[in-house]
Amino acid sequence: MASLSLPFVQNGFSMQAIAKELFSVPKSAEDKVLVLIRMNGGNDGLNMIFPRDQYAELVVQRSNILIPENSILPLTSSVGLHPKMSGMQTMFNDGKLSVIQNVGYPEHNRSHFRSMDIWTTGALDINQTSGWLGRYFDSAYPNFPDAYPNVDYQDPFAISMGSEVSSTCQGLMGNFSHAVSNPFNSSNLLLTSVTNDGTYYGGQIEYISTLINQTNEYGEQISSAASSGNSLSNLYDPLNPLAVQLKYVAQMISGGLKTKVYILNVNGFDTHDGQVDANDVQEGLHANLLQRISDAVHAFQHDLQLLGLEQRVAGLTFSEFGRQIASNGSLGTDHGDAAPLLLFGSCISSGIIGANPQIPNQVNNQAGLTMAIDFRDVYASILKDWFEVDPNVIQGLFEQQVNYLDLLQGCTNSITESTEVAQQKSLVYPNPSLNQHQIQFNSRGEHYEIFLVDQQGKVRSKVFEGFVQAGTVNQVFDVAFLVQGTYYYLLKSAAHQELVSFQKL
Repeated sequence: MASLSLPFVQNGFSMQAIAKELFSVPKSAEDKVLVLIRMNGGNDGLNMIFPRDQYAELVVQRSNILIPENSILPLTSSVGLHPKMSGMQTMFNDGKLSVIQNVGYPEHNRSHFRSMDIWTTGALDINQTSGWLGRYFDSAYPNFPDAYPNVDYQDPFAISMGSEVSSTCQGLMGNFSHAVSNPFNSSNLLLTSVTNDGTYYGGQIEYISTLINQTNEYGEQISSAASSGNSLSNLYDPLNPLAVQLKYVAQMISGGLKTKVYILNVNGFDTHDGQVDANDVQEGLHANLLQRISDAVHAFQHDLQLLGLEQRVAGLTFSEFGRQIASNGSLGTDHGDAAPLLLFGSCISSGIIGANPQIPNQVNNQAGLTMAIDFRDVYASILKDWFEVDPNVIQGLFEQQVNYLDLLQGCTNSITESTEVAQQKSLVYPNPSLNQHQIQFNSRGEHYEIFLVDQQGKVRSKVFEGFVQAGTVNQVFDVAFLVQGTYYYLLKSAAHQELVSFQKL
């Protein structure tokens, strides 16, 4: 039978140096994944993360939209969360969510287009056209898109969920992201092969041909990974578009796709009016958007946990700017400046990063929150601590002097598949099974736990726990009590994680 084997948090997908040694990707960072969630329109951070110690000042500035104090979900004694974000409150309490306060840039621009350009390029220079991740990828994988994909790099470096590639990943000669709406139905564009006749026209046609062929090859890899992958969480809401996309991401990662960055978009945060419901300020447009993100990310994190992939994935939300401190007369807020970001994962420095914003009794000149943390320092810190990029390389990617933040921490129990034992996959036999079967797996001489998981991703029971001698192991289980259907065994040890499917007759 074919086992649905989780990709090990391993140190190798045949990475070979194709650039100078300074730019090579460290082995320990090859399997790391970054998920970026872009909140388009300018998120009102003061209606998402509340400085509870200054609630009285908030009453003065935004009484017509302010959530009742007793409805705010507490994170700490001085920081709270919107009541629709209970999923993220759970993540915070579990050490899997942190809040980065007052993030922005100097002399904030309140134009949607210009400010988003700044956030995606990671630069204040209006002449900068490449994205901050595009510049990083250029440094590590030169000459792209020529000769990509290839035998060593078969998968896209980044995926933009939706119909458009992300400007965050724009490189010197091409965009490193691949647009995916549905990984199970990747585009199959007309294959083309042309010969460059040396003219300008010939060069452009050859370039387009390269991109078409690249799109088809990447599409095949994506579809194959999604079909081989899995999703175990029952928390995804099929009516939540972000949840659907994050479920796709989990399936692609678990299916072995080696893509390093996923970018997702949520529209609708330009809440000049109708930000809250006139009859209940806990409801409304902004509340719905926050719940959509909270529920989706919570389900995604739960899925990663069940799949044994938590230590491989970190995520970040961002928006082009926050909103003004004072509300307007239309039950909304206008364009502002700094805002909080949300960082999620199991390898983050959890908690509140940075001090609460200061809310004055009197607001002049349509003031927004003052920047305390430069967003480019957030990006640089992720590159350094997550992707383990050399600080000398990082400094060359940004125009300002980088100040690193303690955002991420190493996960010490990363799993390495480096022996013949790990390469031998587990199996269940007989399969399908009626009353009894055996699971065969290879042990390195470790303490193991084996869980029975149903098709909805719910752990039914722990069926085995104990030390297993090194070598091939056959463990017998009774399955007569199970109803007909598909089930899984989840095997876990310090150096081995695997999901094995079987059919119950």
